Formats: sequence, structure tokens, C-alpha cells
Amino acid sequence: MKNNTIQHIFFDLDHTLWDFDKNSEMAFATIFEKNHPEIAINDFIEVYAPINQACWKLYQYDKITHEELRYKRLKDSFDALNYAIPDSLIHQIAEDYISILPDNNHLFDGTIELLNYLNTKYHLHIITNGFANVQYKKIANSKIDTYFKTITNSEMAGVKKPNPIIFQYALDLAQAKKENSIMIGDSLEADVQGAIDFGIEALFFNPNKETSPEGIIEINHLLELKNYL
Repeated sequence: MKNNTIQHIFFDLDHTLWDFDKNSEMAFATIFEKNHPEIAINDFIEVYAPINQACWKLYQYDKITHEELRYKRLKDSFDALNYAIPDSLIHQIAEDYISILPDNNHLFDGTIELLNYLNTKYHLHIITNGFANVQYKKIANSKIDTYFKTITNSEMAGVKKPNPIIFQYALDLAQAKKENSIMIGDSLEADVQGAIDFGIEALFFNPNKETSPEGIIEINHLLELKNYL
């Protein structure tokens, strides 16, 4: 059922439009092939993915800093692999990763088709917890920057999703009202419940078909949004 009251659509970026997992794996593959060829990329990603997710959750609630996040997710991953590496090299890998990551530009299937469809009918925006300079590069390098009227990141707002302040900041920047807005993202906690608690309609992007609470509207492919918007 289409919602005819929506004027503003707010997207999360990583894991929603921009394929973080694929692009991240490519960045690490580039780094390890050059400097640490003994590290098997598949083994690294297997331990890194859940560790990175856990670290981001700590960062989301201000339990670790930006710098601690970048170090801890690598340190914990190397420890899990029993790979001895000095802190100086961990910090170097962290720098190289942030530098290389935005050079990859894989988007989720259907992203461009969807944005072209929505762009003629709605004002499109992004709300992201990611680091500002990295996120801007991702958006520009993947050639989706022209679709979005505003981009709100947690550094601008001073808080991270699901804090209601970032949603209010994004609404103010977009000159939008709650009742005319919808949030679309892959995180039940940060994107979906955060928006709902703030008073914005939300839709869960769930490509991995994870179990979701009753009453949450979800899609498994981006083009399914055409059924709602």
C-alpha cells in the first residue's frame, strides 16, 4: 500500500544503499595483498565482521571514541586470528583502510533504479553515523551524490542514531515535518526503532531476512520500495 503523505525520504547509507561488506572486503584485500599476504582475507573477514559490528554498537552509544573504534576492531580481529602485529602497524592499516575504502563503489542491487524512480517524486536525504569525510567520499565516488538534497552525519549533529537529536537535526536541515517523512535503513535499533520512537515512519531494509519484530514493515530488496512509495 502506497503512502501518499510522504514528501521526504531519509536513507541510511552503509548496508542500505552502499554495500559496506563488499567494499570493505575489497579494501582489506588490497591492503593485505600488498603488506600482509600471509593473512587469508576470508578468514579475516569472518572474524572482523561481527567484531566491527560490536565495536560500532559501542561507538553508537559513546562507549568508545572514533579512534578507539578504528583500533579496537582491528586489534581484536588480529587477536582472534592469533596474528602477532605491533600497534604501529595496526594504526597504519586503520589509516590505509579509511583511505582506500571509499575508492570502492559497489551499491546494493537496484539502488540507482530506485533513486531514479524516487527522485522525481520525493526529496531524498541521508542520515548516517559514519565518519563525515569518509561518507562524503563514498557518496561522491559511487555517483549518487546528485540524488540527495541533504546529508546529515553524526559529527554534524553531535550525536548518533538512534538518539532523537540526530533525527531532529536532519528534519531541520531538510525543512521537513515528521508526518511527511520516512526513514529507511538496515539497523532495527538505530534506523527503524530510533525513527519510530522519534515519531517518524520507518521501513526496515532486511536483505539477509533476519527475524524482525511484529509490526515492522520490511523489504528484502530495494526495488520493493516501489510498493510503498
